Amino acid sequence: MTDWFPETIPDDDDAAGGADAPAEDARGAEFVEVMPFDAGGKRYTYRVPAELAGKIAPGSLMRVPLGARVNDGVVWRLGAVPAAAWAKKVRDVAELRCGVPVLTPDALKLCEWISAYYAAPLNSVLLTLLPSVVRRGVRPVAEKRVALARELSPEALEKLRRRAKKQAALYDFLAEKKGAVLRSALPFSAAVVDALVLAGIAEESVSEKMRLAYDDEFEGGARGTAVAALPPELNAEQRAALDAICASIDEKKYRTHLLHGVTGSGKTEVYIGAVRKVLAEGGSAIFLVPEVALTPQTSSRLRERLADCATRIVVWHSNLSSGERHNAWMAAAKGEARLLIGARSAIFAPMRNLRLIVVDEEHEPSFKQSETPFYHGRDVAVFRAHLCGAVCVLGSATPSLESFYNAKIGKYALNRIEKRVDDRAFPPMKIVDMRREMLHAEGQTTFSRPLADALRERLERREQSILFLNRRGYSRALICPDCGHVIACPHCSAPLTYHRADELLRCHLCGHVEPAATRCPACGSANIRRRGFGTQRAEEILKHLFPDAVSVRLDADAMAKKNEFRKILGDFRAGKIDILLGTQMIAKGLDFPRVTLVGILDADLSLHVPDFRAAERTFQLLVQVAGRAGRGDLAGEVIVQTFTPSAAPIQFAKRADFDEFLEDELERRREFGYPPLRHVIRHVFRGNDALRVEETAERWAEFLENAAAGLFEIRGPAPCPTEKIQDNYRIHVWYFCENVVRASARLTELRAAFPQPEDVIDVIDVDPIDVG
Repeated sequence: MTDWFPETIPDDDDAAGGADAPAEDARGAEFVEVMPFDAGGKRYTYRVPAELAGKIAPGSLMRVPLGARVNDGVVWRLGAVPAAAWAKKVRDVAELRCGVPVLTPDALKLCEWISAYYAAPLNSVLLTLLPSVVRRGVRPVAEKRVALARELSPEALEKLRRRAKKQAALYDFLAEKKGAVLRSALPFSAAVVDALVLAGIAEESVSEKMRLAYDDEFEGGARGTAVAALPPELNAEQRAALDAICASIDEKKYRTHLLHGVTGSGKTEVYIGAVRKVLAEGGSAIFLVPEVALTPQTSSRLRERLADCATRIVVWHSNLSSGERHNAWMAAAKGEARLLIGARSAIFAPMRNLRLIVVDEEHEPSFKQSETPFYHGRDVAVFRAHLCGAVCVLGSATPSLESFYNAKIGKYALNRIEKRVDDRAFPPMKIVDMRREMLHAEGQTTFSRPLADALRERLERREQSILFLNRRGYSRALICPDCGHVIACPHCSAPLTYHRADELLRCHLCGHVEPAATRCPACGSANIRRRGFGTQRAEEILKHLFPDAVSVRLDADAMAKKNEFRKILGDFRAGKIDILLGTQMIAKGLDFPRVTLVGILDADLSLHVPDFRAAERTFQLLVQVAGRAGRGDLAGEVIVQTFTPSAAPIQFAKRADFDEFLEDELERRREFGYPPLRHVIRHVFRGNDALRVEETAERWAEFLENAAAGLFEIRGPAPCPTEKIQDNYRIHVWYFCENVVRASARLTELRAAFPQPEDVIDVIDVDPIDVG
């Protein structure tokens, strides 16, 4: 059996450059090594001019000459000494772009590891680590503040009241505030403010506006998360888990903890306790969530509970404005923010003295990057924790098989929380066999009779319900019953999804859009039929069945406006919505105490796909969605609709038997040599010419059989499950190996030596999540 990730952790002596490692001394550095962004991953030596001596450090953002151009780049190391013959020819650094390093020394080491592990070009990894908004900068937005310049005597103030009542009122307003007030927030006209400033009684200052994500009317209150002013008392299991994590933090050495807590067990309270300890000791922390949608709730809770920790808490993810992202990154780089909350890419933030990394819902596939470099945020978090000598906490009610296996073989410490908060009962799960429901169907078959009855009961009791369907649109396809033609995307080998709201057919792979057909494009028949259903169709039926209920659909199609997601969740929390229907964005992490019913409309969607992780994902999804019910004082219930009620993942989920499921699934993986027993590397070839792509993949496989015999097992080439995307035909080859770094290095060497046509592109995905 092979060790799973990370197999390439260096010895402690090789892990320098982390948060607690001493920074390189810039005082005597005459030369520096810089990696320009446009240099293809190459590093060049530059001389440090006298005016910049002592101001440059590893991770500094620079402008350097490269050929006839001046490029931006990052300082990789100090003290690079060129050969004596070249010393006089070394060019000077042109400019220091930022006063503080924008990457930490451990992030630079992390960059090199990601490149080696994921077989990705170093330059593309660097561009991923350092976001474009930081590389390019943003134009600062100025804001004006007004404060009292001097205190008036009682006589002078009385005179002002007689002469200028509004100016006196402004004086009183500022005196009460006891500090500078944003000018735009003053309830006085510009003329009144200018007059008081001109008189020297008030003074105006201009500073850069700090754009803080989620610092608005949706934060807290009716639209945010209701957070108790005092922390709840931890139960015995929570306390044991927190004590174990805190003991690892005290050791100031790398350690990964797998926190396996059932849904509703209060894992977040354990996270908060660990973060509080780190902040109190002057350290910093990163808190990763799997979905952008979860950041508002998480940031609201942590800001409320950690308000006394004397640090800024910032948010980082791709959906924020450029100004919000830039300010968050620089606040971390300057040490002003010691807790950063965000999605996958937040793991690269330049946190000083990084002592703790929390990865919530660590099992989620969204932590995996879907383009080069194909890094996994969870695994990168583990490795960065090692580089910094920090503690990494992986939390989930349904841990991934990889993390469970690492805990089983002793790589991770395992901490369990097996009871819900306040000993609340787990919601019973009822499995509805849709084959039988079809026999008794009267019209629609989207909602079974048990589910419809349960929804009606909740409405009568004024309780809330969540319905889950992981398919957008109205119908999954349009089909002609006369000739059997299915209207497909012209650019992908996938049917177009019908969206009734705008009468369009959309491809969810490439974004192609066309008007919904009224006649079959193959035979001209007007007898077009819709097959399958999505959230739009389910919403329509729901409103027909329960016209008096307030039901809202929450999916990517409904989130056109900024903050729409937060508004809907706020309304649901406030009890303004009876039934919330949504896709995977409502499946995990959200906490609504009034929800007593969860309905899963089609449990088979994730089960019958060509993916060795299909059973694991189905089990995780069922348990996670079911966990949204019964989190308050009222008992919950879960109803699952399926055409395969006897499937193992569904039966294990019904019993909430995590250990038995994982042992059963691990045995299946062992039989075929799948992860976590071995690593898998997926190599995809794509191009516009199907025959050329196939021929290239076959030549490569034959070339590899001879050049890398014994390094890994090769399976394929074979067409990808989705054979064509965006006019590119796709063939993949699979490699099963024991040591992924050795395999990745060899693959990189052989790719460089292989004569590949220019019109065929190949990408390597190490430890792939998406196999479509």
